[in-house]
Amino acid sequence: MDLILPDWPAPASVFSAQSTRGGGVSPAPFASLNLGAHVGDNPANVEANRARLAACLSLPSAPVWLEQVHGTRVLTLPDETGNLTADAVVSRTPGQVCSIMTADCLPVLFCDQAGSVVAAAHAGWRGLAAGILEATLQAMAVDPATVLVWLGPAIGPGAFEVGGEVRAAFITHSSLAEHAFMPVGNPQDDKWLADIYQLARLRLIAAGVRQFYGGDYCTHTDAARFFSYRRDQATGRQASLIWLE
Repeated sequence: MDLILPDWPAPASVFSAQSTRGGGVSPAPFASLNLGAHVGDNPANVEANRARLAACLSLPSAPVWLEQVHGTRVLTLPDETGNLTADAVVSRTPGQVCSIMTADCLPVLFCDQAGSVVAAAHAGWRGLAAGILEATLQAMAVDPATVLVWLGPAIGPGAFEVGGEVRAAFITHSSLAEHAFMPVGNPQDDKWLADIYQLARLRLIAAGVRQFYGGDYCTHTDAARFFSYRRDQATGRQASLIWLE
């Protein structure tokens, strides 16, 4: 199975992993390790793929698969499992696997230096602009200066074209966000290339985070390794996972 193990100095009590599209049983257009049950794939294939991932990583528990809606709700596990509509998940419980799914949106993994709390967040541009990363940090309830962040595979700055309303949403929050957008075509078209990695770092720095890793992928251009909704429309989902020993 083709997995990415985040390259970051997480404490020994913290385990993390990033799936790619390789190593599953789903046929095209979900080939092959699709982990999303909401994309039109055969449910039996999704369950088989999830079982393969769990076995490969020797997961201590079944991941809680969120119903992601590009919002700012953060789920705390294992206390809150009734309503799974959320875009981030936090845990202080050893063996509790936190997971989120993406296919162009930015997956963000968090842990503290003490190895006492972990979190995973799904940050599309809407959730990012609304404050999902700040909400996740608040739910972790530790000093942000002690938090390590890994930015997983997302659509890269050369492929993420957006309209002026997206740029305005971020610049309204901070003028520094202007540097994360490059104009495309004629000025009257109001089209921009957005760097979602830079936008995430700016939000996290403003919240007090100082330690960043990852952030050098592009799901849109790397079709061999990653699902991309913007590229393919009908496609699967990869997962980012983190847990405490």
